[in-house]
Amino acid sequence: MNDRTHPIPAQPAHAYDADFIRVVGGANLGDPIGDADAIVAGDLYRLNPAAPALRLMLQPGPAGHGYQILAQGSQIGRRDDRLSLRALLTLMAPDGDRLELLVVRHEEGGKTYALPLSPMVPRTDYALLAVDTDFGNIRIADIICVSFAAGTLITGPDGAQRSIDTLAPGELILTRDHGPQPVRWVGKATFRANGTFAPVVIRAGTLGNLGDLVVSPHHRVFLYQRGKKRVGGTAELLVQAKHLVDGEAIIRREGGFVDYYSLVFDRHEIIYAEGIPAESLLINDTTVGLLPEDLAAELKARFPGLSQRQHFGTEARREDLDAAGRAALFRRDKGS
Repeated sequence: MNDRTHPIPAQPAHAYDADFIRVVGGANLGDPIGDADAIVAGDLYRLNPAAPALRLMLQPGPAGHGYQILAQGSQIGRRDDRLSLRALLTLMAPDGDRLELLVVRHEEGGKTYALPLSPMVPRTDYALLAVDTDFGNIRIADIICVSFAAGTLITGPDGAQRSIDTLAPGELILTRDHGPQPVRWVGKATFRANGTFAPVVIRAGTLGNLGDLVVSPHHRVFLYQRGKKRVGGTAELLVQAKHLVDGEAIIRREGGFVDYYSLVFDRHEIIYAEGIPAESLLINDTTVGLLPEDLAAELKARFPGLSQRQHFGTEARREDLDAAGRAALFRRDKGS
């Protein structure tokens, strides 16, 4: 098994040059995104489809100084250059989905960049709802890391439950769509369990899971919906764990450290963790580019040219779950 631990690695993030995100309607028509004092609520921002996504690797700066430091592997500046936080924007897309975006300044280069904390879609108008300069414990990067916490029980082809931290490449795991499949790679990374790295805990029984299922916030669980009233209008639903949090049955657990494990197969698979279906790590340029640098490099070296298609299923938004009510999903799954 690949049991290398990556202690608090540099945080990966994707950024856009501020010149590629401009106001297309409102008081600052034509202006690029900028500092808080130059931003007007209600303005509509749009990402230029030609904008290149720039990869940043970030380390925390000295306590109390309010900036981050560029690490090796960044596509702007040099190692140890400073990035200062200038504003946190809350934007809303036409479908009601909200997007948080950090505005940062590269001090040595003098340029401003925008770091969306979830995907920003080109040619879409985002209305500015709020501007905040009180950053508190906000992290400059949000990791999209599809991982299970240490101790998670994974189902084998004979129904036996194996702790994820005992699995090794070549072992067979039961998949929902393709039967027993060999694990191609097992990755491990250790993070402080704070902010965007804090795991989501799905308490035992909430979705039919045998024990507490602890996953990274962006990890998607698979729900099969019965009956006529279905979130997203389809039977098969993929839901990011962070969107299921209700503060009772499903919570965020902060504090200490968390060991995250990722599993890779020949395809993007739905496997069984604590008895319920959840996804394996999807390998493509986007997901690999947002992993810790050494994990990403290892995956690229082991699987050159491997680009998987996402498992079929409707992706549920937080707003969909707010409207439908999470409790109904929980009860439905318990009774299945």
